[in-house]
Amino acid sequence: MDPVFGVILLVIALALLITLLKTLYTVRTSQAGVVERFGKFNRIVRPGLHLLIPYAERVSFVDLQVQQAQFSVETKTRDNVFVQIPVSVQYGVLDDKIFDAFYRLSRPQKQIESFVFNSILGHVPKLTLDETFEQMSGISIAVKVELDATMREFGFNILTALVTDIIPDAKVKAAMNDINAAQRSQVAAQAKGEADKILKVKQAEAEAESKALQGKGIAAERQAIIDGLRASIEHFRESVPGTTAEDVMALVLLTQYFDTLKDIGMRGGTNTLFLPNNPGAANEFLQQILAGLRANPHNPAPLPPEPKH
Repeated sequence: MDPVFGVILLVIALALLITLLKTLYTVRTSQAGVVERFGKFNRIVRPGLHLLIPYAERVSFVDLQVQQAQFSVETKTRDNVFVQIPVSVQYGVLDDKIFDAFYRLSRPQKQIESFVFNSILGHVPKLTLDETFEQMSGISIAVKVELDATMREFGFNILTALVTDIIPDAKVKAAMNDINAAQRSQVAAQAKGEADKILKVKQAEAEAESKALQGKGIAAERQAIIDGLRASIEHFRESVPGTTAEDVMALVLLTQYFDTLKDIGMRGGTNTLFLPNNPGAANEFLQQILAGLRANPHNPAPLPPEPKH
């Protein structure tokens, strides 16, 4: 075979191969194809295997998946606090506006960023720092609505526009934390004071009630002693005729005297001195008590009434 002819065949084969490769192409499921013929838009093709007119047509692909862009906007609040506001935008190409999305915007993310900045700067400077924190969701909705209305004309659908955080200066954040801590400490101190007040009031009420009950008990005890003595004196008079109230009181006092001596003697290590301690002390005590009672005419000693025979 002539070498020149072999070279010609090889060139023709390579040209056919290249032509075949330029003729066949595939569009993936998550894409759409934009076909241009001699640089002019011709058609939009869907996923699958397609043919091109060699050397006359070319295809470009448009991604139909949801994409995400993140931006950080610096602005100032109404109370003159500079903050960084991170914004996350999720967007996608509208299926019926692939032409607009491909031809009208060359850099869609830069356009979205510009509109996000414009929307944030139109809302946050009207709010204080506290109001900005409180209205994060409202700001997100406002950015999404404004951005979607604008980008829809260019063939893009804005799914979400989230204000993910509000970041003030570190010194401002530290001051806010100090204010919050001081307020919480004040509330805690007030609560502790109220609790101490309630505790003291309850303790005072319990103590007053305890003393009242104790006084009633002592009064009842004394009343019982008086009733017992009255009954004993009356029974003694009935059993021993001719005795007087003074005789009975002397006997009771003598009994109490010996009971006192017994109690003192049974306590080990006692340092109590009982004076006088001679056997006639009971009579002296009786005479002194009776003399004291008789010497006070305004408070005469009450004696039990004589029994009636």
